[in-house]
Order: sequence, then C-alpha cells, then structure tokens
Amino acid sequence: MTVPRDEHERTLAFAQVALNQIRALAEPATPRNFSIWYHYATGYNPALNGAINKALDQKHTLADAELEQIYDTYIATTRVTDSVDTVGSRVLDEIKQVLAMIDAASGSTTSYSESLADASAKLAGTGDRETLRAVIERLIEGTREMEVNNKKLESSLSASRQEIEQLQQNLAVVRTESQTDALTGLANRKLFDNALVKAIAEAKEKNEPLSLLMADVDHFKLFNDKFGHQTGDQVLRLVAQSIKQNVKDHDIAARYGGEEFVIALPGTVLRSAINVADQIRRAVMAKELMKRSSGERLGRVTLSVGVALLRRSDTPQSLIERADKCLYAAKRNGRNRVICETDPEAEAGNQGSPAARVA
Repeated sequence: MTVPRDEHERTLAFAQVALNQIRALAEPATPRNFSIWYHYATGYNPALNGAINKALDQKHTLADAELEQIYDTYIATTRVTDSVDTVGSRVLDEIKQVLAMIDAASGSTTSYSESLADASAKLAGTGDRETLRAVIERLIEGTREMEVNNKKLESSLSASRQEIEQLQQNLAVVRTESQTDALTGLANRKLFDNALVKAIAEAKEKNEPLSLLMADVDHFKLFNDKFGHQTGDQVLRLVAQSIKQNVKDHDIAARYGGEEFVIALPGTVLRSAINVADQIRRAVMAKELMKRSSGERLGRVTLSVGVALLRRSDTPQSLIERADKCLYAAKRNGRNRVICETDPEAEAGNQGSPAARVA
C-alpha cells in the first residue's frame, strides 16, 4: 500500500520530534520511550501531554518510573481499549450474520409450510391419480430443498460458533494483558489496587488477618546505568520470578511501578508475612546475574522489604503507606533486609519521608 507523501512527511516529523526529546532529556531510545514521545509530538492525547508538561515544569526531567506510569496510563490502556473495540465489533458482525441466517431459515420454513398447506388442500380436493403424483413429487422436492437449506444453516452456524469462541478467547487474552505487567508477568498496579480493596473488605468482614509487603530493588538505578536497561529488565524479571516462587495462589503480587513490588497476603499474620518477605529476599540474593550476550558475571542484587498488618481502621492507602514507611526504614538501615511496623527501626524511620527514600 502506498502512503501519501504528505502523510509520510508528517509522520517522519513526529518521529524526529520524539527522537529530539529523547536526546534532549538523555533518555534511553527504547520502544516505550519513543512511543511516549511520538504520542506527545502528535498532540492527539491532551491528557498525556498535560501530564508530561506538568512533570517537566516541576523537575525538567522524567524518571524511568514516571515514564512507565505515563505509558501504562495513557498508551497501554488505549491499546487495550482499541483491542476490545475491535473484538467487540467482530462479535457484533458475527451476531448480525447469525441473525440473517436465522431470518433466511425462517423464510424457508414459512415457504415450506405454505407448500404443505397447499398440497394438503389439493390432496383433499382431488382423486385424480396424476394430480396426486404431481403433488407428492412437489412435496418430495420441497423436502429435499429444506434438507439442503438446513445443512447449509447448520454449517454456517457451526462456523459462526467457532468464530465467536475464538473471539471469546481473544477477549480473554486482552483482559489478561490489561491486568498484567508485560515485563514481569505479575499483576499491574491497576489490578492490584482493585484486588486490594476487595481483599481488605473481605478480611474485615471475616475478621481475618491480612499483611502487606512493599519491596524495592536496592541500588537499581546505579545497576541500570552501569549495565544498561536490558540487564535492568533482567533484574526485574528475576525479582518477579522469586516472588512467584514464594507466594500462594490466593496471594496478590504486583509490580507497583519502576523497581518496586507489592504483595498482599490474605489470611496471613505479621510473623508469617515477615517469613515470606525474607524468603523472597533470600531467593533474590541467591541468584547471580549473568550477561546473556557475553556470559559476563554481573554479581547479585538485593531487596529491601517493608511489612505491615491490616488494622480495622485501615484504608488501602493507609496500609500501603505504613508498609512503605517500613520499606523506607529498611533502606535507611543498610538495605537487603526486612523491617515490619513493630520493629524499633520502623518507628525511627517514620520520622523521615518515604519520598526521600534512597535507592
């Protein structure tokens, strides 16, 4: 397909603006970053442009976690919506085709019924042998036509059923993608936030414990800058794998943003939650990273974890804030450790601000 020259030039101009922005902010030229700045250049998404402009006005730069949040909020969700709309449109088309086939079958049935009624009237009003034979032959012919039509309808309905089943599977895939962090395979923040609301409500209703873990990769930015974003992504997948191996099916684990992870543990008291957190921390520390292209050993990464237990007065936000303060305390006290809200270090850490937390 030939693209009109003016469209070709226009899209190249958008691409050049995107690359210039990446160069000016000294960001990695990853597909995600290019997509963000290309959308920004087009101006088609005012909400995205507003969020970027606000961040740049305040800090004149965008951290990787902020870029990720912008991408998830303004681009990834749009793609999911477009996918749902496409699949939904195809489902409607299939339904229209099925209805058209049913209408056609209904017309054939009506016509056949009329033929039967006509034949019945003729049979009742004649004793002539030739006339009887002609009527019977017409009935046989009409019956055969109905059999052919019914087979065609059955075949068409079977094909439509298979198509609709495939579309249902496509919708399930889209739904999963909309709730999953593409890099790690864990739940994304949107799914976690919704699931935490339900888990807290259920825990309060049943008077059961619920613990929350907030985990953060130590010195991730330094590691990322030294070895590159691909290796940084490898670190995040390693952490996600360690989390998956140490949580149960009913637990809710998510990538919360950047190098931060969050895990809700329904039915789990504080001491047990601390054990889970330490198992994850040890699993991460035990794995040595290796550069795939060269086999170079890159060393190990560590994890700091904060743990909080649900209180009757808690909202999702207040529970997250307490776990986050414990995580901040773990960072302040040397990293590569688990601190819960009953530890003395957590009380000391509460005097600081999680926003000032070091990596």
